[in-house]
This record gives sequence, C-alpha cells and structure tokens, in this order.
Amino acid sequence: MFYSFMRGLVRLIITIINGRPRYQGRENLPEGAYILVGPHRTWFDPLYYALAGSPMKFSFMAKEELFKNPVLRFILVHANAFPVNRQHPGPSAIKTPVKFLRSGKLSLIMFPSGTRHSQELKGGATVIAKMAGVPLVPTVYQGPLTFKQLFSRQRVTVRFGQPIDIDRKLKLDEAGQKQIETKMLHAFDDLDRQIDPTFKYVDPATTRQKH
Repeated sequence: MFYSFMRGLVRLIITIINGRPRYQGRENLPEGAYILVGPHRTWFDPLYYALAGSPMKFSFMAKEELFKNPVLRFILVHANAFPVNRQHPGPSAIKTPVKFLRSGKLSLIMFPSGTRHSQELKGGATVIAKMAGVPLVPTVYQGPLTFKQLFSRQRVTVRFGQPIDIDRKLKLDEAGQKQIETKMLHAFDDLDRQIDPTFKYVDPATTRQKH
C-alpha cells in the first residue's frame, strides 16, 4: 500500500517538474520477477526505472548509513529497500534479494557498477540472478543528470532491452562473470544508440572538477 502510494506521488511530482517521460521496450519485460540492471548516471534514475517497470514492484539496495535516520528508515523499509554495508557487504547482500526474487512478488533494481562515478562492472547482479533463477534486464536512462537540470524539462527516456538469461550450468568464475558483463555492456551501448545515436555520457562530477 505504502509503495503504491509513494510510486503515485513520485510519478505526479516528476511529471509536474519535468513532463511525461518516455518508456521504450516495455514489451521486453518478463512476466515474473527479474533484475533491472543499468549504468548508474544520476541519483534519481532508480526512481525512473521503478516507474517505467510499473506495475511490477521493486526492491533495491541502499547503503546502511541511510537507515540511521528513523524517518528515512521508515520510508526505505516500506519502499522495499534493504541495507548493505558497501565496504563489507556480507551474506545478506545476496540472500535478501534472492529471497525477494524467489517469492515472485518483487523484482530488483541493481547498478552493476555500484556507484555513479564508476563504469567498472561488479559481479553481484549475476550471482543473485543465477541463485534466484531470474533474468537480467538491461536498462538505460537518458535525461537530466542533476536536480537543477530536471527543471529544464529536458526529456527523460528509459529503454529496456532483451532479457539476459543466466545458464544454470555457467560457472561464475572470472571467465563466466566476464561473459555476462560483456553482454550487459553491449546491451547498454545498443540501447543508448537506439535512443540517440549521438549519445555520450559525461559524469557531472567530472565536469565540476574541471571547473
């Protein structure tokens, strides 16, 4: 109930601020649970991912420091977020989302690079997908990258690609991880080109440092 209310509220607010977003490739979304994976380009792209994937409800990882604030903790818990220690993730970082996914009631939003300021993929999403028996759905966001740019009404586009199934027999050693990572990276590039052939992502933090 709380999740549905918050989703409706967020949809209303961002539409007022930035206009109606475009969601492309929704026909690629599976019927059951899945993991949305994409490059992390702004702090609000998970909001757009969750709205684009509606009516499916999503869980997501959040750094454990955010749960120290009681008000924020209440919102995060009821929005299906779960805490993760980024320095020492521990078994729960895998077991919790696998449990959600196996129930079939929640999908998961994950950024394989971990942070907005890294393009290097990590293997957590692949491990969780294999253990839960769900596909990875490559997704990209193009649009404003800062809160200020949201008010410029620059168009937001979210595009979903074909699901990537993880073979149960695939060994998740270095070679196995590399195989899935390569598929994800190629999918991200293809989706970006399909939205805008001239697109090139520039991290706002890098731009600020130059000035």
